[in-house]
Amino acid sequence: MTQATSIEPPRTRNWLAVVSVALSATVFCTTEFLPVGLLRYISQGLHVSDGAAGIMVSAPGLLAAIAAPLLTVAVGRFDRRRVLLGLGLLLVISNLLAMLAPNFAILVVARALFGFAIGGFWAISVGLGARLVQQEHVGQATSLIFAGVSLGMLIGGPAGALIGELAGWRAAFGAALALSIAALLAQWVSLPSLHVSHRVAARDLLGIFGTRAARIGLIAMTLVLCGQFATYTYITPFLATVSGFGGKVISSLLLGYTVVGLAGNFIGGSAAQRNVKTTLIASILFIAVPLAMLPVLGASRPSVLVALAVWGTAYGALPVALQMWMAQATREVREGGMALFVANFQISIALGSFLGGRIVDGFGLFNAMFFGVGLAVVSILTLALTGGRPRRIDEPATC
Repeated sequence: MTQATSIEPPRTRNWLAVVSVALSATVFCTTEFLPVGLLRYISQGLHVSDGAAGIMVSAPGLLAAIAAPLLTVAVGRFDRRRVLLGLGLLLVISNLLAMLAPNFAILVVARALFGFAIGGFWAISVGLGARLVQQEHVGQATSLIFAGVSLGMLIGGPAGALIGELAGWRAAFGAALALSIAALLAQWVSLPSLHVSHRVAARDLLGIFGTRAARIGLIAMTLVLCGQFATYTYITPFLATVSGFGGKVISSLLLGYTVVGLAGNFIGGSAAQRNVKTTLIASILFIAVPLAMLPVLGASRPSVLVALAVWGTAYGALPVALQMWMAQATREVREGGMALFVANFQISIALGSFLGGRIVDGFGLFNAMFFGVGLAVVSILTLALTGGRPRRIDEPATC
């Protein structure tokens, strides 16, 4: 078997480097979700409609889906430490440009730069746990990196709204600029050289389809993420109209959803280290069950609280389990596999949100929930009935 990309095995438990990557993940996700809380301030300050301002939220995700595979091929055999530092510098530049943007067009350019930066960052960083720590600690390292994602989601929207109200939207991007500089310095100090022996070729991106386990994982991933975001994107109107919660309470509930997701990151990482298939199926199941409960028990506030707690924990575990599944299934084409993993993740989010919106507009909130349940169930069946599992990273490869 020809190995498209060979990455050195971990030699030391470099936890400072893992923490620096987790910090960068936090800053990237904070910057990604920052405009959610700033839309009305930006639309007023730069005299554009709210709909036009929404481009700042949707465009980076689509650009990230394009950038992840393209940048993985373009960087060739460059030391991944240098690549990550370059992407961190691009994050700094995008936040600086956003803070100083004299008009909306320049702000969109800044967000486009950010989209390319985050796409490249995720394509390289999601698999770094296996390079920075010993094998028995890969699950914890991966969980820590993904915890940075949840923390960034937790900080981004609320922080944007608060800073935007107190000091204006430019100050919010200024705060993101300061954080991005701190994250860049942390990586510069702590990351070791991360050499690769072979470059990723364009054909290696399709190597992710080379194993049955990888194909199964991609299908299951697309289904469950479409179901997740077909429902979660529209949970706020559900909580307001069906459960009767007020705006401040809904904000607190979504904050709590993200907080329990942090716990789910570590639960999922620890469990997936022992049995990734069972963990992945369990996380999808515990997304499906609350989604099925909400249309039936949505008027019962205690039931809604329980459903959100279970759902948030399960979704926190899901990305870690998915990443570990795909890393094990594509270890012969690790970076190419992770690039397509990131692209598929972003596309599935966008597709799920789009489909959910069409269902909400045409058939109502309840049917969007049932649609999400259906996709999750099909995802579980895909994993359960197709048999097999990816090899553990420490198991020998077979040709």
